[in-house]
Amino acid sequence: QVQLVESGGGLVQAGGSLRLSCVGSGRAFSRYSMGWFRQAPGKEREFVAYISYGGRTDYTDSVKGRFTISRDVAKNTVYLQMSSLEPEDSAAYYCAANGLANPGTRSYGYEYWGQGTQVIVSS
Repeated sequence: QVQLVESGGGLVQAGGSLRLSCVGSGRAFSRYSMGWFRQAPGKEREFVAYISYGGRTDYTDSVKGRFTISRDVAKNTVYLQMSSLEPEDSAAYYCAANGLANPGTRSYGYEYWGQGTQVIVSS
């Protein structure tokens, strides 16, 4: 079992930055690949980024060059640094854990989820 708790969301103006954190606890957290997803009102949950337990990263096209995913194994924490934020980035952001080396971009492949943290970007 893995428990995930996100934090760091808030209200920011367009062009600003936020850093989301996801602290994990439970068995062998470092052996999980981690992903960030987001869901805006009335829309489906969508993939944002992942970092595999081997350190490989991938991003959805709309955030490439603006968002960076990283992890601190010693702190059991995964981060999502978001810069040059746009109103279209407004959503609830969720971190999720996947036990595979290649976690993929589909939400159904992720076994554990946090409760989410809200990001609102004002224009």
